[in-house]
Amino acid sequence: MTLLQNRMPAVWRAKWIDPELPHEKGERQPASVLRRSFYAAQAENAVLYITCHGLYEAELNGRRVGDFVLAPGAGEYRKRLTVQAYDVTALLREGENEITVTLGDGWYRGNNGIDGLSCLFGSDLALLCQLEAGGKILLASDESWEASQSGPIRLNDPELGESYDARREEIRDWHGVTLRDFGFETLAPTESVPVLEQERFEGKLFTAPNGETVIDFGQNLAGYTELRVNAKAGQRITLWHGETLDENGNFTQKNFDPGDRNKNGGIPQRIDYVCRDGENAYKPRFCIFGFRYAKVETDLDLSGASFTAVAVYSQMAQTGFFDCGNADVNQLFRNSLWSMRSNFCDIPTDCPTRERAGWTGDAGAFTPTAVYLMDCYPVLRKWLGECRLAQGEDGLVRNIAPVNDAGGMISNMLQGSAGWGDACVLVPWALYEAYGRKEILEENYDMMRRWLGFVEKRAQKTRPHNLLNPYHKYLVDEGFHFGEWCQPDVDNMDAMKKTMMFGAPEVATAYYFRSASLLAQIAEILDKPEDAERFAQIAENAKKAYRRACTKNGRIVSERQCEYVRPIAFGLLDGDEALAAADALNALVVKNGYHLNTGFLSTPDLCRVLAENGHTDTAYRLLLQQDCPGWLYAVKKGATTIWETWDGIRPDGTVHDSLNHYSYGAVTGWLFGGVCGIRLSAGQLRLRPFPDQCLGRAKAEWRSPVGTIRSAWEYREDRLVFDFAVPVPAEIELPNGESHSVTEGEYHYEVLL
Repeated sequence: MTLLQNRMPAVWRAKWIDPELPHEKGERQPASVLRRSFYAAQAENAVLYITCHGLYEAELNGRRVGDFVLAPGAGEYRKRLTVQAYDVTALLREGENEITVTLGDGWYRGNNGIDGLSCLFGSDLALLCQLEAGGKILLASDESWEASQSGPIRLNDPELGESYDARREEIRDWHGVTLRDFGFETLAPTESVPVLEQERFEGKLFTAPNGETVIDFGQNLAGYTELRVNAKAGQRITLWHGETLDENGNFTQKNFDPGDRNKNGGIPQRIDYVCRDGENAYKPRFCIFGFRYAKVETDLDLSGASFTAVAVYSQMAQTGFFDCGNADVNQLFRNSLWSMRSNFCDIPTDCPTRERAGWTGDAGAFTPTAVYLMDCYPVLRKWLGECRLAQGEDGLVRNIAPVNDAGGMISNMLQGSAGWGDACVLVPWALYEAYGRKEILEENYDMMRRWLGFVEKRAQKTRPHNLLNPYHKYLVDEGFHFGEWCQPDVDNMDAMKKTMMFGAPEVATAYYFRSASLLAQIAEILDKPEDAERFAQIAENAKKAYRRACTKNGRIVSERQCEYVRPIAFGLLDGDEALAAADALNALVVKNGYHLNTGFLSTPDLCRVLAENGHTDTAYRLLLQQDCPGWLYAVKKGATTIWETWDGIRPDGTVHDSLNHYSYGAVTGWLFGGVCGIRLSAGQLRLRPFPDQCLGRAKAEWRSPVGTIRSAWEYREDRLVFDFAVPVPAEIELPNGESHSVTEGEYHYEVLL
C-alpha cells in the first residue's frame, strides 16, 4: 500500500462527513468509527484519497491502508490540510468490499503544547475520502456512511494517551453521519514522507525501591508501547511513560512536569487497557510518548507478558555514521541521532514530552548537523511550509510553527526572536548547501525577504543611548528576543526580562547581519541582482552598527564566551581581529576549567571556531569534558539522548527539564565537519580534518546527496594516516599544510609527526 506523492483527485465527489452525535464543545469523546460497504466491478489501479480533521486509520476489507502513523500529520489545518493518496490495488477485490475508518482527536482538537490547549483548530471530527479504480470513482464519503462512538478506544489524545476497552471491539451500535461544509480550498497533496513505526526495544521488568513495577526499554525514544498479555475479561493494565528514574531509583515524570497545568492532569503519557478473555495484543493508534521507562499498574500475572517500545518517527534513512577511539564520544553521536529520531515526527519538534512544538530556534541551530545524520530534506521542507503559513502580514516569523497556541496579545508580543525567526533563512541555506537544490531557496525566498523587511523596520526604532551610533538604523535592540538562551550559570527568565528592558543588540544585530548576508548570496543564486545588492548593503551597514555598539574598534571585551563565538562564526570581525577574539575566547575557556558557558545559539559553533583559529586542543578538551556543563556529563550519567539542559540529572540524582532535546547535539555536526573535515557546499566538496591524539582515530561516512563520502584518520606510532573516499572532485587539506585537488576515488596519505 504505497503512499503516492503529489496526487489529488481530478474531481472531488466526496463530502465532508462528521461522525459524532451532538455534544458539548470541548467534551472529550471516544474515537469515532465509520464504515461503508460498496461494490467494485474491477480492482485495478485503485487509489484511496483520504484526509480528516483529527487523525485517521483506515482499513479496506479488514487490512490496514498504508503504514502512516498519525496521519494526516501535523500542520496549520486552517490554512493547509494534506491529503494522502494510497495505492490500494492489493486490498480491493472485485465484488463486495468494506471500508472502515477510525478517527482520533490528534493535534486538531487534542491537547497541544506546554499549555495543553484543546480544540485549537476545531471541536469537530470529520472525514473526507474517495476511492478510485481504473479512473472511475467507486466510493466517496457521503450521507450513506454510518458511524459509532461505541468502539474500544474510549479516550485518545497525543499527550494524555489512550484508554482502550478490548471488550468493545465488536461494535453493534451504529448511527448516521452529518454532512459538513468545510470546503476544499485548503486541501493540498502530500509532498513529504510518512511517519512510520521503526526500531523496537524489548522491555525488562524490575521492581523499583518503592515497590512499583517498572519496565526499562534501554533507550529513550518517541513512540509507544506494544503489550501482549493473557487475561480474563475486565482485568486492567495501566502504563505510565517517563524518561528517567529519580534520585532514589523510582519511576518519575517530574522532569517534564508542566507546572500549573499539572493541577489539571499534567501530561500523564498513560495507556489504560481493559482486557478481553485470552490473549490480548495492543498498541496505541493516536498518541506517541517520550519515554525510556513505563510504570505498570495491574493485578495481572505478568510472568508471560511482553512489552515492546516501538520508535515512531518520519521516514528518514540514516546517512551519517561516525566512530572514533573514544567510546563516550561514540555514545554522544548515538545520543544525538536518537534525539533527532525522537523529534522529527512529521515536523521537527523540541521534545516528545512536554511541548512537542516546532520551535524555529531549535531547527535553525540543528539543521546543519541534521543533514549529516539523516535524509531529512522532505521533513524540513514541509516544516518550512508551515513557517510560511504562520508568518505574519508584516513579515514576522513566529517562534513556533505550526502555531500551537491560541494567540492573544501577550502571545503575539512574544514573537519574532532573533535567532528564532532567522531560521527561515538559516534552514533553507543549510539544506541548499547539503542538497544543492535551488528549489528550497525559491520556495522560501519570499518568506526570507519579508522577514528581513520586518527586522529592517524593527531596526528603525532604537533606544536613546544608541542614537550616537551613526549606523543606529541598522542596530536591532527593540522587539522581543530570547537572547543567548540557556547559558550555564545564567537565569533564563531573568536574562530574558533584561533583554526586553534594555535590548539585545549583540545577538539581534549579529543575526540581522547574518540573514542579510546570506540573503544577498541567495539572491545572486536566484538571479536577482538588485535584491542581492540591496541585501549586501544592509549586511554591510549592520556589520558597522554591530562593531560600533558591541566592540571596541573590533576588539571584544566580555566574560561570556558566546560574545566571541558569534562574531567570529558570522564574519563580523576582520582578519587579525578574528584571531585575537579566538585567542581571548580560548583564554576564557581555559580560565573556566575547559567548560563552556555558551547558550542555545552559539554552542553549535564553539568547537569549530576554536579549531579553525588555532585552538584545536581546546576544542577537543571541551568535547571530552565529563563535568557539567559538558557534553560527556550526560553520557556518564547513562543518557541515551541529548538533554535540554546540561544538568538534566544533577549530581545528586534529581531530575528536571526534557531529557530528549536535539539542540546541544549540534556538536555532532563538528564530528563530521571538523574532526573528520567533511564540508559540502552545493556540490563543492572540501575535506579538511582536525585530528587530535586524544581520540587516537576517527572515521566518518556521509551518504550525501552527491554520493558516499568517507574520511578517516589514525595515529600510528610516528605517523598520522589519512584515508579518504570521494564521489566527486574535491579539495583535500591536511594539517601539515599540504593541499590536494583530487577527482573521484580513494586516497591515502601519511604525515610524519
